Amino acid sequence: MLLRPANATWFELLTGRDDLAPALRCLAATGQVELESHTDGLAAHQLPALRAAIEEYHRLAQQYAAYWPAAASAPVARRREPEQISNEALAQLHTWVSSADSSIVCLQRLAHEQTEIELIQPLFARARAGLPNLGLFGRSGPLLASHVYLLAPKTGALDIPPVVLVDRIECGEQTYMLAVGPCAQMAALDDELIAVKAQRLVFPESLPADPVAVTALLSVRLEQITGQAAELRSRLSQFDQVHGIAAALADLAFIQWFVNQVPELAGTPHFAWITGWTSDPSGSRFEATLRRAQVHYLLHFPQAPRDIVAPILQRNPRWARPFEVFGGLLGVPAANEADPSMILALLTPLMFGFMFGDVGQGAVLVAAGLGLRRRYPATALLIPGGIAAMAFGVLFGSVFAREDILSALWLRPMQQPLTLLGVSVAGGSAIILLGLVLDAVQHYWVGQARLWWATRAGLGLCYLGLIGSTLDRHALWSIPAGLLWYCIGDGAGAPSRLRRLGVSLGEALETLLQLFVNTLSFVRVGAFALAHAGLAAAVFALAGGIDARPIALLALALGNALLIVIEGLVVGIQTTRLVLFEFFIRFLRGSGRPFRPLHNPPPINIMAHFRKST
Repeated sequence: MLLRPANATWFELLTGRDDLAPALRCLAATGQVELESHTDGLAAHQLPALRAAIEEYHRLAQQYAAYWPAAASAPVARRREPEQISNEALAQLHTWVSSADSSIVCLQRLAHEQTEIELIQPLFARARAGLPNLGLFGRSGPLLASHVYLLAPKTGALDIPPVVLVDRIECGEQTYMLAVGPCAQMAALDDELIAVKAQRLVFPESLPADPVAVTALLSVRLEQITGQAAELRSRLSQFDQVHGIAAALADLAFIQWFVNQVPELAGTPHFAWITGWTSDPSGSRFEATLRRAQVHYLLHFPQAPRDIVAPILQRNPRWARPFEVFGGLLGVPAANEADPSMILALLTPLMFGFMFGDVGQGAVLVAAGLGLRRRYPATALLIPGGIAAMAFGVLFGSVFAREDILSALWLRPMQQPLTLLGVSVAGGSAIILLGLVLDAVQHYWVGQARLWWATRAGLGLCYLGLIGSTLDRHALWSIPAGLLWYCIGDGAGAPSRLRRLGVSLGEALETLLQLFVNTLSFVRVGAFALAHAGLAAAVFALAGGIDARPIALLALALGNALLIVIEGLVVGIQTTRLVLFEFFIRFLRGSGRPFRPLHNPPPINIMAHFRKST
């Protein structure tokens, strides 16, 4: 039965230690496996060693990730134990560091020099005549000190000591400041400028006095730096290929995934025991994947251990899966609870469309859902909601807040409000009855059908009598009959039947009152349909009162846009509220555990993380 979720299937897979890594990759590729350990053994001595390897990897990445190539698309296919994978990859990285360290130091030195030149170039290119020889400027002492600063943008007035001489030089968007003074006061000035994010510049002593000659000299030096840096990067690329760094990084990314995602594994020095859950009861898919990878294994599906809670599989067709989000607000239904997703695929669009009946506005919602569903999966709910809104728009005769285009196939909400409210209450009663039926089904699934018939069936009779009394007053006799039914069934077998009778009667009356209040809550469905029709009429009247046709059309368009955004949001909230607090409360507990499949390891994302940090 599709309304009933299923437990995932427990599996146990035995493979060799050297086949463990490819076996885990195959299981992750299926998207149908969740690992869960049940016995101890292998992890006691394996995972700590792998975590230590990952820590060493992180330490190296903090220093060298900016100079590493991108990781390979997949780890090397050779069969190796996880410890061997990490040890070999780290050995490759350490060998690469030994070879590349001197080149990296040179690259860093060149990058620093390039940055300094790029900071001082504007000073010589745009400064006014009479600029002092800055090569000699920094050679003052021992009593006097002379510094050059690049000020941060929008630096205001500075508290300059009286004995310090300063000169600000504006060069386009950059501002430089030359300062000369006693060493003690200059040290204090350094501290103040650092606080306002100024940068002290250092000039080579060999700079010529002529600013034009300095500019030419700096340009030549930048070209030299660019050429030298290209040679060093080419040398690093050769080291990458010689030491297989791309493959080593992919291997370490796989070990990172292994440590983070895979629980403890049991095994021996030669074998590993992988256990967990699968959504493929026969195991045919991941067996085929293992065979294609030529992994040696033994697989069987015993009874799941009693001390482990099985994850839940919601077996809904594709068109009903977006509605699983409603049940997820309370939790995942357990195997003995009904999964209401397929029912909600019908009920929620009907309630939404009833409250938001308009052909044009519904079409806009459908278009928005089709355009956004890939980027924002939850917006797929706008598609059935918009289609239902279009259908009720035809019944109400409303197109973009106008009622002069279509004739209403059923009624105009503002003309027959009582009928609208009555239908909404009747629909709500049917939804609550459906919740009671699902509660009965769940009792049957857990072997408590007799208990339900002895007790809750009486409350169902009371509710049917309450609903039927709107058509025939004689149906009210069903209420005391149902209360008596419940009290007798609930008190059967109690030590003190008289005392239990009072408790049972109180519980029955409270439940019946809740059912009555829940039913009245569905009046809001009709009320919001009336509110939407009233606002649409107001928008149409406002636009109709404008003589200029272009402005009137603009007012109508803006009014419709406002209705779609505000009313759509409010109606969506009300639909969710009615589902959660009037329908789910009758049967859904959400006590299940979701199935979380193992995903493929991302070999490149971790490198992107280190590149950002550097």
